[in-house]
Amino acid sequence: MRTRALITPLALLAVLGTAACGESGSSGSSGGGGTEASGDACAPVAGDQLVRLEDDKNLQTVDNVIPAVSQEAAAADPNLVTTLNTVSAVLTTDDLVELNDQVDNQRRGAEEVAREYVEEQGLGEGVSGGSGEVRVGGANFTESQVLAHVYARVLAAAGYQATVQSVGNREAYLPALQRNEIQVFPEYVGTVTEFLEGDDQTAVASSDLDATVEALTGLAAENQLVFGEPAEAADQNAFAITQELSDQLGGVTTLSELAEACGDGSLVLGAVSECPTRPFCQPGLEKTYGLTFASVEDLDLGAPTNEALKQGVVSLGLVLSTDPALAAG
Repeated sequence: MRTRALITPLALLAVLGTAACGESGSSGSSGGGGTEASGDACAPVAGDQLVRLEDDKNLQTVDNVIPAVSQEAAAADPNLVTTLNTVSAVLTTDDLVELNDQVDNQRRGAEEVAREYVEEQGLGEGVSGGSGEVRVGGANFTESQVLAHVYARVLAAAGYQATVQSVGNREAYLPALQRNEIQVFPEYVGTVTEFLEGDDQTAVASSDLDATVEALTGLAAENQLVFGEPAEAADQNAFAITQELSDQLGGVTTLSELAEACGDGSLVLGAVSECPTRPFCQPGLEKTYGLTFASVEDLDLGAPTNEALKQGVVSLGLVLSTDPALAAG
């Protein structure tokens, strides 16, 4: 799965495919915002199924999937971007959760899962006009590999001779895309915008998708790249609770509903070690949603946080929005 650090997507570039900051399995308690728990309405409740809560006040930076194409290839054949946009038109976050689950948990091959998805969604229908070879890059984590094969399948249906080429991290594959050594890559709006902007002291990406895509479009022109349309599908920081806690609280599905139900300060948050100081984590949850915490447990992103939720160690956990642990049971 794709992992990330907090604040800006740029911070995750060196750790794609690895765990987030902190030692695996570490757990500790840090300040919970200065509010002592006065009840237990939102104390941790164990359960097997995790529920991602909607970020209904747009705390997180957008990171929607978007096709990246070399400027040279897009100029030679505008149909290339048009064909890739057909994937963006249907791809959802729930789709990515399911696709990741099939590969990571059900142990199926990324190419097979991609082929099945293209067939089920009818993505090979109505596309045409393609010719010539197209190399689609895929990074070394499940989601990128699946998306690369989805792109390649749709391009092949349109008439291109499309192949998938495994590549390294963004520092390696983006120059290859700029040089037209690969022609297509499944990117993420916020992450690639911050990478191209290059200054980690400023934040160009935001929770506003249109504004971030506009900034990305300008940066793309300066970097020999072209981007297609963003999908609804987004792989970004998110927060989850167990289905059992959601049910106990009346079926909460958004962070605002959680805040309304959990005013007694009994929530226990599980997140990476940077969370208490990062604006998109504890401070953001407190300021944007008015959430308060009994404690904040220091947990790695991914399996450690997911297991802490399932075992009833924490009430609310930092997750990635396309984590296969969020797949319906």
